[in-house]
Amino acid sequence: MNKKLMTIMLVIITSITLVGVTALVIVTNFMGTAEAKEKGPSIDDVIAQSYDLPEITTNLSSDNIVRLSFKLETDSKKAKEELEKREFQVRDIIISELSSITAEELDGKEGMNAFKKTVQKQVNELLQKGEIKKVYTTSYIIQ
Repeated sequence: MNKKLMTIMLVIITSITLVGVTALVIVTNFMGTAEAKEKGPSIDDVIAQSYDLPEITTNLSSDNIVRLSFKLETDSKKAKEELEKREFQVRDIIISELSSITAEELDGKEGMNAFKKTVQKQVNELLQKGEIKKVYTTSYIIQ
C-alpha cells in the first residue's frame, strides 16, 4: 500500500508541475505578443510605408505666404503607391485648405495639428487601398 501511495503522489506532483509550466509558457508568450503590439511598427516599416510630399508654397487667406512639406504615413505599401499616384489630388486638397485659413489660425501647435487632421481626413476619403495613419510636418515657414 505504501508503494501505491508513493506512485499516486508522484503522478500528482508531476501533473501539477506540467500544468504550472504550461501556464507559465502561455502567459509569457501572451505578454510578449502584447508588448510587441504596444510598441507598434518598426521605424523601417514606417519609412517603407510613408510618402514624402514635395514642398508646397501658396497664399493664405490673410495674404501671407506659407511654404511647407509633409511626410504621410500610410497603413500599407499599397496605400503608399496609391498616394504617389494621387499626389496632384493631395496637393490640391492642401492648397485649397490653406487658401481658406489665416496665418493666425495655422500658427502654433494647435493650429498645425488641426490642419493636419483636416488633411488626413480628406486624403483618407480619397484613398481606396488604405489610409493615412499620421501626417508629419517636415518643413514649415510663414512669411
